[in-house]
Amino acid sequence: MNRIIIDNVKIGVKYQPYIVAEMSANHNGKIENAFKLIKMAKNCGADAVKIQTYRPDTITIKSNKEDFKIKDGLWKGKTLYDLYEWAHTPWEWHKSIFEYAKKVDMTIFSSPFDKSAVDFLEDLNCPAYKIASFELVDLPLIEYVASTKKPVIMSTGMANFEEIEEAVSVCRDSGCKEIALLHCVSAYPANPSEYNLRTIADLISKLDVVVGLSDHTLDNTTAISSISQGASIIEKHFTLDRNGGGPDDSFSLEKDGLQDLCLSTKTAWSALGEVNYKKTKSEKENFVFRRSIYFVKDLMKGEIIKEEHIKSIRPGFGLKPKFINQILGLKVSQNISRGTAVKEDHFQNFKKDNL
Repeated sequence: MNRIIIDNVKIGVKYQPYIVAEMSANHNGKIENAFKLIKMAKNCGADAVKIQTYRPDTITIKSNKEDFKIKDGLWKGKTLYDLYEWAHTPWEWHKSIFEYAKKVDMTIFSSPFDKSAVDFLEDLNCPAYKIASFELVDLPLIEYVASTKKPVIMSTGMANFEEIEEAVSVCRDSGCKEIALLHCVSAYPANPSEYNLRTIADLISKLDVVVGLSDHTLDNTTAISSISQGASIIEKHFTLDRNGGGPDDSFSLEKDGLQDLCLSTKTAWSALGEVNYKKTKSEKENFVFRRSIYFVKDLMKGEIIKEEHIKSIRPGFGLKPKFINQILGLKVSQNISRGTAVKEDHFQNFKKDNL
């Protein structure tokens, strides 16, 4: 399917890019910040806000074994349980967050990380679901999410094509007809040179689904560029303050960046247009300034046209310059003044077929 619909908004290559502002952990433990972020996303022009629905014990276990320790990157030194305890959005906030989003007319949906989260979000009438890159291999979870028959968006970070194809097949086999993939690099922040944006067009061609980008780079260049490859959804983390000290603040967009993302991606999409070899509306006024053939000498009736008599110049009211050689040697049928645009009826024995 080449489109999905979330809250009556059509999403696909034929429509303006759908901007998902990812709140993630950027509420930094305060529900007031969550409300501020939703309002900010609305004012910046985003189409939806996304949150994440998990508890530390629904995504990992509490353990100090080496397997559960983060050894590199932004969260180095923490255990998985400690990170998710720090970063999670309390479930008791969800109802208030969904109600506030509705109040300000902002679409909101979430990433569930286990079946209990799906059931919880169903009770909140969540309009769509997002599968995070790290959960793309959790096919039983994808199957359960897809069984809701609501649109499912899946990030593809770290996945090979076979894993992506398998996840899409599970969605389809479970009755989900509205599927989107977000090409992704699961690094925080991510390096633009690793994004390989041409993968977007390849996914569209091979899997016939809506494809977008989950962008973890520090600016908007990668996201804007992805539009040219067919990206229909852009997901980007956003925050009140990049220096806020939260788990995800440092690689998230602030207000100005989010505004730019919303505007620039739509401008990029508009610029794509369609294959066109005709004059555009704005070009019509300038069409007269193209080059054409003009007489640059005064001539008497019957004179033979020589090279010094005519010239290809601007403006464009005369014959096209490609006909200069055919005009040379012809006789003018009337007196000509310098600065006259060359026309067909200026010549004796002129054959229109020659043009």
